[in-house]
Amino acid sequence: MDTRERLIASTRELLWERGYVGTSPKAIQERSGAGQGSMYHHFRGKPDLALAAIRRSVEELRGRAEAEFGGPGTVVERITAYLRRERDALKGCPVGRLTQDPDVMADPELRRPVEETFGWLTDRLAGLLAEGRASGELATGLDPVATATALVAVLQGGYVLARAADSAEVYARAMDGALGLLTAHVR
Repeated sequence: MDTRERLIASTRELLWERGYVGTSPKAIQERSGAGQGSMYHHFRGKPDLALAAIRRSVEELRGRAEAEFGGPGTVVERITAYLRRERDALKGCPVGRLTQDPDVMADPELRRPVEETFGWLTDRLAGLLAEGRASGELATGLDPVATATALVAVLQGGYVLARAADSAEVYARAMDGALGLLTAHVR
C-alpha cells in the first residue's frame, strides 16, 4: 500500500474510532507511518484527507450493499442477506457514525457524501421493494419508500442499541424484528 492509501486508511480508522476532532494530523501520521511532508504532498490538509477517507468509506459501504442487492434470490432474500451480513455491531457503521459528529455535519463538503449515501441506500432499498411489489412477491399495500426508510433507520438504530447495551445480540434482534415486519408483507 502506498503512502496516499495508508493516509486514507488511517484516517478512515481514526474517524470511525475518534471522530473528526479526535483525528489529528499527528495521529494520522503516526498511524499511517507517513511524515508531515507526505501528508501535505498528497492532501491540502486535514479536511481534504477526511473527505477522501469519507468517500472511501462510502464507496466500500455501497459496494458491499450492492453485492447483496444485486445478488441471486428474491427481493426479500437479497434484503435479508444485506441486513444479516456479518458486521461489527459494537463498532458501529463507519458512515452512520459520521452523522453523530458535529464537525462533519457542520461542513457541507464532508456531510455531502454521508447524506448522499443514505439517500442512495434508501432509494436502492425502495427500488427493490417496489420490484417485489410489482412481481407479486410483496403485498400491494406495502409502501416501498416508507419501508426502505424504516429499514435504514432500524439498521442504524441497531448499531446504537448494540453499542449502548455492549451486545451484538441486540443488533441481531433488531434485524430479526425488521425482517419480521417485512416478511409480514410477503404474499
